[in-house]
Amino acid sequence: MTDHTPTPELVTRNPEQIPGYTYGTDKVSPSPLTLLDLDRLKEAVWLTADDEQALRETAEVLADQAEGMVTAYRARLGDQPWRAGYSGHPDGTPNPEYSAASKPRFDRWIIDACTRPLDQHWLDCQREIGLRHSAVKKNKTDNADSLDRVPMRYLLAFTAVVIATARGFLAAKGAPLEQVDRMHSAPNP
Repeated sequence: MTDHTPTPELVTRNPEQIPGYTYGTDKVSPSPLTLLDLDRLKEAVWLTADDEQALRETAEVLADQAEGMVTAYRARLGDQPWRAGYSGHPDGTPNPEYSAASKPRFDRWIIDACTRPLDQHWLDCQREIGLRHSAVKKNKTDNADSLDRVPMRYLLAFTAVVIATARGFLAAKGAPLEQVDRMHSAPNP
């Protein structure tokens, strides 16, 4: 069994001290989506006030497990050698500097996904994350030597992995099954 204990730095570090973390700053360009679009996304996934409360509870449970979650996700990605060029060098060889630079942002994203208000800053940040996986900004934040984009099909498919594996982390602290179900089923647009 993997130890999911985070480094104290992850839990206590001010997220704005994470290199390349730009949530809510002027370094993030505005999303073309509007708050009306966001409201419609929330409706499309049936997000309720109870779901938003469940997401906040989720953050409390996952905050000190975020680092372990990302480590587990990355280990699974490592089982698929054809994906190595997206986070390693273009030839698929490991790029530990790039992994080390991007991991704290991925760790923090788990917490942000549950705690940040669903507002314009949230929309802008999600766009920025998308751009950092596209030819527009891939590798630029960390000056990495990697493939120039991650195809959207793999990003979308990966969301299923994140959602499916989150349940085990939500249950890891012994929450009652009904609370785990409630937290796990809360949609995040």
